[in-house]
Amino acid sequence: MHQRQGRQSLNTTYKAIAFDTGGTVLNWHGSLLAEVQRINDWGSQDFDRHDFVNTWRRNTMKGIVGQKHPSFHMDDVHWETLQQTIDAFHLPALSPQTLDQLWRGWHRLRTWEDFPAALDTIRQLAPVISFTMLPCSLVIDVSRINSITWDAIISCQMIGIYKPHPEAYQTAASWLGLKPADILMVACHNFDLNAAQDAGFNTAFVRRPDEWGPSGPPDPIPNRKYDYIVDRFDELALALKS
Repeated sequence: MHQRQGRQSLNTTYKAIAFDTGGTVLNWHGSLLAEVQRINDWGSQDFDRHDFVNTWRRNTMKGIVGQKHPSFHMDDVHWETLQQTIDAFHLPALSPQTLDQLWRGWHRLRTWEDFPAALDTIRQLAPVISFTMLPCSLVIDVSRINSITWDAIISCQMIGIYKPHPEAYQTAASWLGLKPADILMVACHNFDLNAAQDAGFNTAFVRRPDEWGPSGPPDPIPNRKYDYIVDRFDELALALKS
């Protein structure tokens, strides 16, 4: 259910809508689970495929969140942590071709089904921005696959400083030629929204209860007062139009 908390409507306040992309926009768990299930070499292996995907994601986040001027980006961490995860689950080694195919599954992620139509509506109200820790090439690939049109992509790879560092948010606002207070940050993660709020952004929490599959997300409940709290993207679009 939509809850409105605090500030004025988009029509009078927000000049850009910035979306966290991994998890908020993209169903990484469901997409990667399908990739793992297609691996014939692991077909007879008895292991929790949901846990495998979540462990891969968790290890990746540990390697990228908060980085400052790293010599690598998130695709590099996806590659390194994939082998670590395979080893941790004691799974048979994959051929180079199959390993590469699985790793590139990140570039084939599908969006949550309620996102594309809502984005089209929101884009009529203000520019929409993918503001993400994902590498630029990945966002381009998944946007084309899912027929998503952004007005801009701002990857932390470009900035060189990763969320939740304040400088990442400040730089994004500067590149857009806007004050932080002109921007609404949309995410399903408290750590992202809290950092954005501390940097002066407006905030919208969109619940994604299935982000981590059956186990549920680690922070499904908003831990601050945000400007919007919604269950679905179409609810957010409707709230922003009102």
